[in-house]
Amino acid sequence: MIRPCMIVVVGDLVTDVLVAHDGPIEPGSDTAAAITVGGGGQAANTAAWLARTGRPVTLVAAVGDDPAGRERVAELTAAGVRCAVRAHPGAVTGSVVVLAGPDERTMITDRGAALLLDPADVLRAIDAAGATHLHLSGYPLLHEGSRPAGLQALAAAAGRGMTTSVDAASAAPLRAVGAEAFLGWVRDCDVLLCNADEADVLAGDGPAQEQARRLTAHARNVVVKQGAAGATWAGRDGVVRAVRPERVRMKDPTGAGDAFAAGLLAAWCAGEQPEAALKAGAALGAEAVSAIGARP
Repeated sequence: MIRPCMIVVVGDLVTDVLVAHDGPIEPGSDTAAAITVGGGGQAANTAAWLARTGRPVTLVAAVGDDPAGRERVAELTAAGVRCAVRAHPGAVTGSVVVLAGPDERTMITDRGAALLLDPADVLRAIDAAGATHLHLSGYPLLHEGSRPAGLQALAAAAGRGMTTSVDAASAAPLRAVGAEAFLGWVRDCDVLLCNADEADVLAGDGPAQEQARRLTAHARNVVVKQGAAGATWAGRDGVVRAVRPERVRMKDPTGAGDAFAAGLLAAWCAGEQPEAALKAGAALGAEAVSAIGARP
């Protein structure tokens, strides 16, 4: 049954400095690359891709009261995202240098004003949006300054009977906070998404199917994203589903996981079954890797 769904996304909105290089980086010398500057942030990217699917979506985030912050909000508004974004005077909008090679990307991050995400702003935006689903980027939970806002988002959603999803965000900060703490914060969320590296941190080594099964002790449904190898969904019903995307020429992997999450959530929140949601996520992820940049 297809049902209406209003989604609130909580997390980060930053500037991406994308460095797309075809070969290895030459330390201490020059490496040829195409460099672009634009909007980024896991939560903001997911919101933009959700808007691409036609879903009503609100982004809750924090930026600096600076030109970069105003540009980032304007980009998302033009893309159809409702922005509940506070501009903090004296703070600098976060920025990320993304080193995108042919097969992988590395991020060098300055969280900036993203660490100032305010629990009161999150609560106000959730109530104003009248949303039925909360999607939380894991980044707020992974940093002490923004963690109260991430926890407030999950508590508010639970108290209002909303469904919830969480993206595990990034392997290195996950290791820093520890799997036990993170899984405690997101316990019993409806959908937990993680990529292969994040699944290793949260569930230990093993096949994606087994990792997803283990993590259903903490979340009702778990999706392990495996890039070109596809994705795996496990639920507490004991059934494991998997999908492999169509092969496409990859230009840039930046934002592909965020696009996948958007496609999957747009379908699942509308009442589609897990197999259909996985296919929708894979289709949007394939669109993302076929172009340069993290947004539609």
